[in-house]
Amino acid sequence: KDNQVKIRGYRVDIGEIESTLLSNEFINKAAVACKIDEHSEKYLVAFVVVKDDKKVKEVRNYLSSKLPDYMVPAYIVDLKEIPLTSTGKVNRKELMNFDIIKYRMKKNYEITAPRNEVEERVVEIFKEILNLDYDIGIDEDFFELGGHSLKATFLVSRIHKEFEVEIPLMEIFKVSTVEKISEIIGVSEKSIYDGIKSVEKREYYKMSAAQKRMYIINQMDKETTTYNMPSVLKLIGNLDRVKIENTFKELIKRHESLRTSFTTVEGELVQIVKEVSKVEFKVGYKEANKEDIKDIIKAFIRPFDLSKAPLLRVKLLKFMEDEYLIMVDMHHIISDGVSLRLVIEEFAKIYGGEEPEPLKVQYKDYAVWQNELFESEKIKKQEKYWLERFKGEIPVLNMQTDYQRSAVRSNKGTSNISIINKELTNKLNRLAKETGSTLYMILLSAVNILLWKYTGQEDIVIGSPIAGRHHNDLTNIVGMFVNTLTMRNYPRSDKVFRKFLKEVKENSLRAYDNQDIQFEELVDKLSIKRDISRNPLFDIMFVFQNTEVIEKNLDLEGLEISPYDLESDIAKFDITITATEIDRKISLNINYAVSLYKKSTIKRLANHFTNILEEISKNIDIKIKDIDILSEKEKHQLLVEFNDTESDYPKDKTIHQLFEEQVEKTPDNTAVIYEIENLTYKELNEKANQLARLLRNKGVKADSTVGIMLEKTPEMIISLIAVLKAGGAYVPIDINYPDDRINHMI
Repeated sequence: KDNQVKIRGYRVDIGEIESTLLSNEFINKAAVACKIDEHSEKYLVAFVVVKDDKKVKEVRNYLSSKLPDYMVPAYIVDLKEIPLTSTGKVNRKELMNFDIIKYRMKKNYEITAPRNEVEERVVEIFKEILNLDYDIGIDEDFFELGGHSLKATFLVSRIHKEFEVEIPLMEIFKVSTVEKISEIIGVSEKSIYDGIKSVEKREYYKMSAAQKRMYIINQMDKETTTYNMPSVLKLIGNLDRVKIENTFKELIKRHESLRTSFTTVEGELVQIVKEVSKVEFKVGYKEANKEDIKDIIKAFIRPFDLSKAPLLRVKLLKFMEDEYLIMVDMHHIISDGVSLRLVIEEFAKIYGGEEPEPLKVQYKDYAVWQNELFESEKIKKQEKYWLERFKGEIPVLNMQTDYQRSAVRSNKGTSNISIINKELTNKLNRLAKETGSTLYMILLSAVNILLWKYTGQEDIVIGSPIAGRHHNDLTNIVGMFVNTLTMRNYPRSDKVFRKFLKEVKENSLRAYDNQDIQFEELVDKLSIKRDISRNPLFDIMFVFQNTEVIEKNLDLEGLEISPYDLESDIAKFDITITATEIDRKISLNINYAVSLYKKSTIKRLANHFTNILEEISKNIDIKIKDIDILSEKEKHQLLVEFNDTESDYPKDKTIHQLFEEQVEKTPDNTAVIYEIENLTYKELNEKANQLARLLRNKGVKADSTVGIMLEKTPEMIISLIAVLKAGGAYVPIDINYPDDRINHMI
């Protein structure tokens, strides 16, 4: 009714596409229709009347420069006239019934047929992914045939499965015809992932690199829930409790990870897959009031014993008639974000009577393959890349915190959510297209600039997760595949943003090409000195989530399923910035450690990040040092309010003389408060005098500099006053500085 449709998870205004088409000087008339193919997938078709037939091919490029990818129609159809109703309005019914296949066949009467087996197979892959019912030639373009970025990922996956070669996703955007893609396949090396096979049954199997790290972290603190992966779904309708339990038992039978435990055998870290018949599993049940839900969910999330399978808990909560919550919790050692989505999707399928496609391999097979890979020569090239990337001194981010970092890192955290509006999001998407980059690369560049603005450092390392499921056979397996890439970039002040973005793009693509080295292995290879107060290699994580996924209907007959928002009080890193593109806006979720930062600081950081995006969207050739992160309010505060410091004071006296006058006036008043310790003005003055005399005896006099490297305690205040009383000047040295900086200052 409001001329809006939902395409690939995005709400699209058809009127906006039509008005954009009409803004092109070569288009006289335009109309857009949303059609549905035989696979129930929606797609857009633009119908245009053009002044010059030769300009039809340019329409797609024009729309791409003005609109985000998901708003660009799959097909551009040129007509002599737009069909109208008897009342003079666009006849949308006739457009909906327009035969695209006949139109395509008419336009492509001369087809350049495939010349070899590779081209023939690529043509078939194109037709399968794009749901084409007609023949296409080798000069056909994937995107002009209706492809988009999500389908491009499917294309990469299918090519990998068919030819056992890996083509980077960015290559598909550069060369998107059957002919060019076939040429790349012909010169590509065989994928290192072609060796994943089902292994023989054993008593136990080696853990994967990611599992080893999870296991060691758990051994250090067995009561932690930091690496629990809870999820809650809301169910409405006629629910069958027995069927729900049986469905989860089927999932446990299907996925070996859901019945795997972890232990050590003769000093080796191993995983044990339990027989289905020996797995004890029950779905819990409770009836409760709506106001108790948060407390019940909190109590449900508790530590796992990794030596006992399954590392999966499920509980059904009834809070109204025909209204339930189903709570699911798994440990990260057997699951990742994709796995969680798989469990939910397959739960809906099995509960609804469908049978998922059989699995060719299980997670243990991947773990065995990975361990063999790390012992082979195939991985040495990637190892060399990362060791070269991190040779020399590895930077430690000197980010100013609101609270002092404790000796042992706390995992307590919370989140701040803000929204980047549609207008700015569209500008950033256009910027990505203009520069041949992706929205992820644009945002990662902006995060680097943000951290440079806050620290002044021109060598920055940021963590970024990657799904780690190269092989087509791994797509539907529950397990811990996700890996962390370390993105090291150099946001130097005099660089223009265009050049810096190009560097970030190249570094990102190289990181993707060398992603098989696990983060844990890299840390070990670099022999980094462990610091339990912070994470190795980086403190800041950046995550980009593209919600451009095929909509999956999880509504079952008699049962409606929807996600239930779950609040998290965990912070795995100092700061995790998660950007999610949804409905043409970017949702910015900044998760942070409450032991380090105040909420006001993180809100300000989010605003500064948005300001950076505004600046680079206006001028891609701006120098990094010229990017302004301050709001007008902050500028006024800094330039006007903070500079309004006019005050009368005795200009003929020193600070310590003024302090001593205050001692005489109020000797017994409190001067310093630190935790439970208090010092009066008299006590503070006496201690400062004692230290000042010692400093004079050590040779401190006028123009002497005295380094002060202390915690924020009363001793720091005593030392500051004592140095001034001795006639010297103090040099503050932050104890959190890197050792080489401290030594240099000393």
